[in-house]
Amino acid sequence: MHISDLRQIHSRALQPLFQEEAEHWRKELYWDYRASQQLIRKFIDSRSLAGYVAFEDKHPAGYGFYVFEEQKGLIGGLFASPKFDQLDISKKLLLRMLEDLRDTPFIERIEAQLMPFGTAFDELLAQQGFRLRRRQFMLADLPVRAALRPQMRDGLRLQPWSDKFMEPCARLIQQAYTDHVDSEINDQYRTEIGATKFLRNIVLLPGCGQFCPEASFIVRAAITEPPVGMVLTSTVAPGIGHTTQVCVLPGYQKNGLGRRLMESSLAALQNHGYTALTLTVTATNANAVRLYENLGFRTVKSFAAGVWEPKHSA
Repeated sequence: MHISDLRQIHSRALQPLFQEEAEHWRKELYWDYRASQQLIRKFIDSRSLAGYVAFEDKHPAGYGFYVFEEQKGLIGGLFASPKFDQLDISKKLLLRMLEDLRDTPFIERIEAQLMPFGTAFDELLAQQGFRLRRRQFMLADLPVRAALRPQMRDGLRLQPWSDKFMEPCARLIQQAYTDHVDSEINDQYRTEIGATKFLRNIVLLPGCGQFCPEASFIVRAAITEPPVGMVLTSTVAPGIGHTTQVCVLPGYQKNGLGRRLMESSLAALQNHGYTALTLTVTATNANAVRLYENLGFRTVKSFAAGVWEPKHSA
């Protein structure tokens, strides 16, 4: 096996891998990954995407890439063909990327969520000093019993998403995830600035499918009040939605508001002819897992969210 720098490769050379990868995402995760691959191709061909490609007898066998976000490194993608030793190739690529990231002087944190691989790399990541949190990829087949009811109890009212809610919803995320396990996994939740970047990636950029405003809602107590809850949804394949964010302000939690938000999203998707909704949840968030199971979701894949920081890996 020969490993080359991704910046020395044209995306055409990876076409067989892209086809296999797209099929894997479609079968395993119900996701049309081709739109994401178009962006990946663009950055590969501009020589601006850091990563590696593995070749077996001049045939592309696997590739992986990583990106920088200020003082943080992210494993952005990893795939190897099942025609070869898939896990061994993926392991070698992953280790090369982690070595690069740890050798980068300004990097203070590395995040890795290798959802397509499930739990295959948990042991390797732990050996590399990552703290791991188990997450569940869940799916609900539609239709389910759900209703879109704008009026809620205690005077709360459901409203369709509007981009004017970007700033107050960033504050909502920061407040909702204070001391929450998910803020350990995604440090963008810890600050308003980070939450704003997260929302922009979800709503304005194709960071997680195509944003679906028809199934995205906020809840507030009065027309002039800031949101106290929200649910955001994207389309990740024809007829398949994905919940990219659902959160409720502390003080409004544990009163059924999260359930009503999810029911509203489910009902809206059903009204638009969708056949399924997916989401991810941290396994230790037992209340959320139980809510989703009660709504008809089932776990179809488990995977780890890993975080490496020098202060925890020494």
